[in-house]
Amino acid sequence: MNPLIIAALLLLATAGLLLSLVIRQKMAMRSVIGRLGGDMRLHTFNALTSHVIRSDSKYFDSEAVQLLNQLGWRSAQHRTVFFLIQIALPIVLAFAVILMQSFLSKQAEASVPWVALIFAVGIGYLIPKRVLAKMAKARQERLAVEVSTMIPLLRMLFEVGMTVEQALRVLATGGEKMLPELAHELKLILQRVDAGLELGYELRDTAFLMQVDELTDCFTILEQLIHQGGGGMSSLLSLKELLDDRRMTSLQEKVSKMSAKMSIVMMLFLFPALLIVLAGPGFIAIIQALGDMG
Repeated sequence: MNPLIIAALLLLATAGLLLSLVIRQKMAMRSVIGRLGGDMRLHTFNALTSHVIRSDSKYFDSEAVQLLNQLGWRSAQHRTVFFLIQIALPIVLAFAVILMQSFLSKQAEASVPWVALIFAVGIGYLIPKRVLAKMAKARQERLAVEVSTMIPLLRMLFEVGMTVEQALRVLATGGEKMLPELAHELKLILQRVDAGLELGYELRDTAFLMQVDELTDCFTILEQLIHQGGGGMSSLLSLKELLDDRRMTSLQEKVSKMSAKMSIVMMLFLFPALLIVLAGPGFIAIIQALGDMG
């Protein structure tokens, strides 16, 4: 039998096996939810989802799990979508290579080496993770920017007598337009707190999960406020000044890099035009003089 046909059949069998595993996982999830009851409370569902998230290492590598958590894709639906994309894309690319091999073998009586098939499968497996890493990095940058906006709001809420949990609830419900990413994370934290978990532990866990320095510093101060009960206003103010200094330094670095890039662009495009305008008449005069001499 043609080895290309054998490879295609193996790929189809692999795809069918993976699809059956995903279907079994979804059915098991639905059966557990059904046993909990259709009118279960929200925190019970969140606790179940949190358990599923922590057990994802059986199906994904640790890097993919961390990137999915940083992106905010913590539900089983998001996990399933990424899992299917990461498995389906290598299979699609492998089929494309197999079709190309069969076409070339019929037309030119030659075949593409098997390394092309391995290369296509590897590229198809790595592309979703690289795209996921880029999206997670962009979300981390948005979170870092939103922390600078959240700190003055927290200080105002603390000044009117609110506790840490009350202030976070206000930001989670009323700050969706100003702090969309942070509001989403705060809602997840407060849902787990409603399920019976401790707020300080959840703040520390979320900061470790997001891997954003600004968010880690802010949540560390909030955790200290929870345990100590006060004395955090000066720490928040110092953190706000530090974050402003960091942003100013990063902006100055970007401006300096941009000026260097613009000088290269000026040399490539402006200098030739300037040379033509200034030195053009002199060259024309020299050429005319040489022509008169000839």
